Amino acid sequence: MPVDVSAVDHLYVAVRDLERSQAFYDPVMRVLDFRKLARPLAGGDLHVHYFNRVLQYTLRPAREGAPDHDAYAPGLHHLCFRVADRASVDRVATELGAAGIEAAPPRLYPEYHEDYYATFLTDPDGIRLEVVNHLAMRRQTVEFWDRIPPLEA
Repeated sequence: MPVDVSAVDHLYVAVRDLERSQAFYDPVMRVLDFRKLARPLAGGDLHVHYFNRVLQYTLRPAREGAPDHDAYAPGLHHLCFRVADRASVDRVATELGAAGIEAAPPRLYPEYHEDYYATFLTDPDGIRLEVVNHLAMRRQTVEFWDRIPPLEA
């Protein structure tokens, strides 16, 4: 019997300048209703944890001399936060703009899926973030999960 993963628990993102990144992420995470805890971890480096009921998103200092983020190199391409509806995507984009965070105007992206409605923004290290509404395709995946065959061993 396979193990059921219910959510991504946490993500750690290495950033070049922790203060600059906090100045970006504080308003972003406030709009997304995350909380914040900063404390030293792993050899004394300060880590900044943003968390909600299901996900922890942590900033940690990058190693000195590490290359810049490249979304097309192996590793993280982008991170998407899912919200309940289009009105929430609109609200996020509006509130981010009011907080001085540049976000793309929310719109449909039919090239991704017929009901794909999102806004995009980029953090100071070039990590692309996205906020998308709950897609019909995702709802169908949940509804029909038991009919989808598991991966073969």
